[in-house]
Amino acid sequence: MSRIVLIVSALIAASWTTSVEAADLGYGQPYTVNQPLNMYSWAGPYLGGNIGWDWGSVDNSPTRPSGLVGGAQAGYNWQTGPWVFGIEGDLEATGASDTFAPWKFSNPWFGTVRGRAGYALNNILFYGTGGLAFGELSGQTFGLSESHTNAGWTVGLGAEVGFARNWSAKVEYLYVDLNDSNFVITGAQNGYRFGLLRAGVNYHF
Repeated sequence: MSRIVLIVSALIAASWTTSVEAADLGYGQPYTVNQPLNMYSWAGPYLGGNIGWDWGSVDNSPTRPSGLVGGAQAGYNWQTGPWVFGIEGDLEATGASDTFAPWKFSNPWFGTVRGRAGYALNNILFYGTGGLAFGELSGQTFGLSESHTNAGWTVGLGAEVGFARNWSAKVEYLYVDLNDSNFVITGAQNGYRFGLLRAGVNYHF
């Protein structure tokens, strides 16, 4: 595993540990002190899973990888009245790949660490999100293969609905840009840029 993945994994773990400790110290009530008692609370830590589809293009290559995506996310929200702010990290496995003539490119996995900011209409949350992206781009040709793990950026929009005290469902679109690397087998700078549409479920602690 690359140094980038280890660092980001440590950041996600640290954020999750802090969230759980905060939950032990006082979270667990259905409302926050800054909300009317009849409002749904988005505050606190959460953990969930997602599934979706991504599609994109590889720089300096005619390949257009696309495929099924699935993974897990964890995060923490703060809420003041209708305003919700948070941080979220996710790690995804993907089947995105494409072959053109002798060239094949695939994106076996990627992850993100993002800030979130949104506005809640009781149990419906609309939000924007953006931050760090990282992932692997793998190339193959004439029996040779080469892979690079790159960092980049992501930005997107989403909506989330709380359908029970501890459960919510979301739909989200992200645009992800993984920076170029110099591929020896292609003799060019190749990087993967793609859109992602996914749905997910979260459990709020």
